[in-house]
This record gives sequence, C-alpha cells and structure tokens, in this order.
Amino acid sequence: MAGKNQLKTSISIITQFYPPDYAATGQFIYDLAVALAQEGFDVSVFTGMPGYAFKQTDVKHQEHCNGVFVRRTGSVQIMSKRIRNKVVGSILFLLRCVIKFRRKGMRGSHLVLTSAPPFLGLIGWFYNKMFNHTYSCIIYDIYPEIAVRLRVVAPNHWIVKFWELVNLIVWERAESLIVLSEPMKQLLVKKNKNLSDKIHVIHSWADPKFILPISKADNWFAKQHGLTDCFVVLYSGNLGRCHDNRTILKCARSLSHRSDIKFVFIGNGVGSQIITEAISLGELPNALQLPYQEREVLPFSLTACDLSLVSILSNVGDTIAPSKIYGILAAERPVAVICPQDNYLRNIVDEGDCGACFDNGDAEGLANYICWLAANPQIQEKLGKNARRLLELHYTIDKAIPKYIDALGLGEQCVSYIEQNQPSFS
Repeated sequence: MAGKNQLKTSISIITQFYPPDYAATGQFIYDLAVALAQEGFDVSVFTGMPGYAFKQTDVKHQEHCNGVFVRRTGSVQIMSKRIRNKVVGSILFLLRCVIKFRRKGMRGSHLVLTSAPPFLGLIGWFYNKMFNHTYSCIIYDIYPEIAVRLRVVAPNHWIVKFWELVNLIVWERAESLIVLSEPMKQLLVKKNKNLSDKIHVIHSWADPKFILPISKADNWFAKQHGLTDCFVVLYSGNLGRCHDNRTILKCARSLSHRSDIKFVFIGNGVGSQIITEAISLGELPNALQLPYQEREVLPFSLTACDLSLVSILSNVGDTIAPSKIYGILAAERPVAVICPQDNYLRNIVDEGDCGACFDNGDAEGLANYICWLAANPQIQEKLGKNARRLLELHYTIDKAIPKYIDALGLGEQCVSYIEQNQPSFS
C-alpha cells in the first residue's frame, strides 16, 4: 500500500455532501477519504455546507479531520423536497467549484468527482481538456435515466438529450468510472460499449466497529421510543421516489391491528409523505415516524428493531444501489427486501441467508413473513448472525479500499513515482 512507501499522491475529491450531512453519499465519501489518507495518500475534500443537517451551525469552512483536509464552500440551504430547489442548490455548488478549482493546488494530482450534483463531472472534463489533468467518477445514481423511468421528464426532452451527451463526454475522458452494482455497469455499457474496460464495480460498505450488535433490552434508543416489548419493523433512511413506499404502507395497514408489531420509519423523502398522512389519519396506530438521526445515534437506531426493510421500485434497479442494506447487515438484523426478481439485492440476501425478498406489490407476503418471524425468535437470531457474518466477509471498507486504489489508478501512480525517483548509480 501507498502508506508503506510514505508516498504522497494527492487526491482531490469533490462532492456536494459530506458529514455532518446525513446524506448517504457523504458518509461513504467520508469513509473513503479517511481510508485513503490512512493508506498514505494526501487527501482533500471540497464540499458544500450542510444541507440536510440544518442543526449543524458551527461547521468550519476549512478543517483537518482524521487526516483529510476539508474545504466547505458557502451554500444556500434549500434542501426541500422540491426538485427545483435541489437543482438551484446544485447549480450554485457547481459554479463555486468552477471558480475554486482554477487554482492548480486545489486539483491535486488526481481528481475524484461524485455524481452529485449533476454535471459535476464537467469540471474533470474541462481540466483534462485544458491541462491533461486526470480524473475519475464515482457514480452513485444514473441520471437522467432515473428521471425518465420515473416519468419526471420525457425521454425525448431536450434536457435529457443534453444530459446524456454531457455524461458520455465526461465518462469517455475519465480515467475510470466506479459504480455500485453490476446492473449499473451493464446499463453504462449499453449506453456506450467502449466504457466497459474502465468501469469498476465496487459495493458500498458499513463499519462493523462503528455499528455493533446491541440487544433491544440494552439499547437506550429502543427504550426511549418504547420498542423493547414488541416486534419492530424498521425502515431507516431516505424513502424517496425510487423506493417502493406503497408496498410497505399496504403491509403496515394490514398489520395495524397487531399491537405486538410496530413499524418505525426514520428519515425523510418524498415517499415518506404517504406514511405521514396515514399516521395522521389514524390508519397506522402501530407506527412511529422519526426524523433523521445524528450519525452517532445510528448504531442504536439500527439495532432498535427485529427486522429492517429495504425497497426499490421495479423499473430502477439498474440505476441506483440502496446503501442502507450494509448498515442493516452490520447491526446483525434480518432484512426484508422489496424488489424485482432480477435485482442484485436478491443475490446478496440469498448468499448470506440473512432474510427474504418480495416482489413489488406483495404486501401480503411481506406481512406473513413479519408475523412468522415475530413468532420465531430463534430464526431471527440466526438470520441476524448470518447478516453480520456476510458483512464482515465482503462489505467493509477494508475490502473496498484496495479496489478503490486500483480503480483510481493510485497504485500505478505510486509505481510511477518510485520509478521516477529511484537514485541513479551511474
């Protein structure tokens, strides 16, 4: 590894979200940046001020944190659910990036750009075009494909055609592209077969040292919210446009008469609105809805349940990769996944023998599974232990970081550095 050679290849990461923001992409970039710094790379992050975590008012514009130099640009906090506001916030961030990265020192020796906000990759493309500066893209969500499939915009709309064109020119010049699942890779190859060799599939992860198994009886979060004496079904995180909220709602309604079963929803998102409405109308007397929790609460909120849910709509399985499943595995809890038959999440659950999967719309099957699991605590325990074992074997940052070093070409840069700096004995 680079750290063993005390090399200081400098990596500059640009991402709109970074802790203390709650956004999952920001949390993963944080883990990645810190891990790369621990490997001996000189890592800096350029990001925005918190957009989700409004309570964080004392965030510094510049700081060194766990070996990473973090720069935060001022941003307008307009993180509402309206797409228009998100677009405005993204454009403001993009413009600030263009201004700031005129300085060569900001760019480091290799740029890493995320897929949020849209068109961020143009910064890498521009500096590659002008100065032959190398860059890589981490693609968390494939837009505008998602918007088209959700019928937010027509496939022949000019913005879609423009967006697709920008994506292709950015991806073609990138040193590498990193996606989170094999279906995402296949979708990109379908758009341009020449991208195949530069695409790396690297799954997300959870930290098994941060999220530890805790029994509900010993969990202050479970006690605080009255979750210790019932079977708790948890949905934690964003419940957005790509998630199947209707199957979850229908299932919860069908079990609303069961006082021994409780549904807990933690987070936000457009899809959470129907949950809020159902609770306010008294349709879900056994449901609890809570806001996003601070990062330090996560080990307790994820273990305050007996079963966790992951959902994805049937037509977007190759455009996104739900990251919440990895935290569930770390928490040593069974998982129920709502997804289409051909979704890669089924392979994860089957491989680990850590839960069950259900077709979109199969609320009855999900409800029956919940009742069966609630009646069989010994099976709950077995599935939970299987989940934790699966995470430790395959889905930790320790497993991911060598793949990132390879994908970002950092290993090659280290070899080049050594070759160029070998002492001459002639």
